[in-house]
Amino acid sequence: MFHAFLIKYAEIGIKGKNRYLFEDALMKQIRHALREAEGEFEVTKEQGRIYVRAEGEFDFEEAVESLQRVFGIAEICPVVILEDEGYEKLSKDVIAYVDEQYPDKKKTFKVYARRAKKSYPIPSMELAAELGGDILDAFPDMTVDVRKPEILITVEIREKIYLYSQSIPGPGGMPVGTNGKAMLLLSGGIDSPVAGYMIAKRGVKIDAVYFHAPPYTSERAKQKVVDLAKLVARYSGPIHLHVVNFTDIQLYIYEKCPHDELTIIMRRYMMKIAERFAHQDGCLGLITGESIGQVASQTIQSLAATNEVCTMPVFRPVIGFDKQEIVDISVKIGTYETSIQPFEDCCTIFVAKHPVTKPNVNVIKRSELNLQEKIDDMIEEAVNTAETIVVQ
Repeated sequence: MFHAFLIKYAEIGIKGKNRYLFEDALMKQIRHALREAEGEFEVTKEQGRIYVRAEGEFDFEEAVESLQRVFGIAEICPVVILEDEGYEKLSKDVIAYVDEQYPDKKKTFKVYARRAKKSYPIPSMELAAELGGDILDAFPDMTVDVRKPEILITVEIREKIYLYSQSIPGPGGMPVGTNGKAMLLLSGGIDSPVAGYMIAKRGVKIDAVYFHAPPYTSERAKQKVVDLAKLVARYSGPIHLHVVNFTDIQLYIYEKCPHDELTIIMRRYMMKIAERFAHQDGCLGLITGESIGQVASQTIQSLAATNEVCTMPVFRPVIGFDKQEIVDISVKIGTYETSIQPFEDCCTIFVAKHPVTKPNVNVIKRSELNLQEKIDDMIEEAVNTAETIVVQ
């Protein structure tokens, strides 16, 4: 029955004179997402409405699943599009629609009519009342409830007539690409993919950097991160994933610096390298999955020490979440099962037995003086030899 979807958005509607830019970005993302679904689709904008029309046969479930990954969509309404052939035909079509969609007729309902085409002869309120009466005559078990109906039947009169009653929730947020670009520090854990998803939801295009430490971390650990990037890319669009060989830098820090400061110093150099790639890719900020107090490197003091090396903003969208809240989002977006695969990343391989939890930045910087002979050259080598994978 359904060959079209009405796409409703929320925040975009308050964008004033720039709204068309956000609508156009949303349409572009919809077209991109629907490439994965079976069928051909036309995406159009009409009078503040975005419609997705199927051109021929299509897979309804696949289309809905694809649309539910497009940031900026608040609701997806499967729509029946009718020609304006007079009230009698409209009434029959509405009754047939209700009969097919709701086999259980013991339901409360309300008809909402909107006459955007003012030349239509029946006013909105009168049209809603007439159609409601016809539905009651056809299905005596149904009852009207204008306050909290179980079924809200919407009839929009435009150049054609749009009939719908279902509303499938979308992911919300803003269309990707409308709020700049940022670089995600992506590990194989639970938190960083969620952080990337959450920033992308605000319209930010994301790329990513992963720190690989062979032979201490396996090729399977690297593949796990690529798999996570693919799962995030289903929402964010294509990601340029920079795979940095971090082994020599880690070993050098391990050799030259106090072991209780290893994690903080390693994180500081990760941030420095991530910034190099961020500037290279035209990013305006970094993204991490840090949450206050979750581990020793994420205390307030540790975060301050890590931040001290950054020249661009660091976005930490899960900073105030507890672990279960982050897990819940990872389950929702489909990254959890991949994140918990037992492949070590470079942060867990070189962790100290008793890491400092309240590092002093001045003390850390003094320890880093031990690295000054080689560290700059090692960073250059790591950046220049990084592998870049385009993840779709």
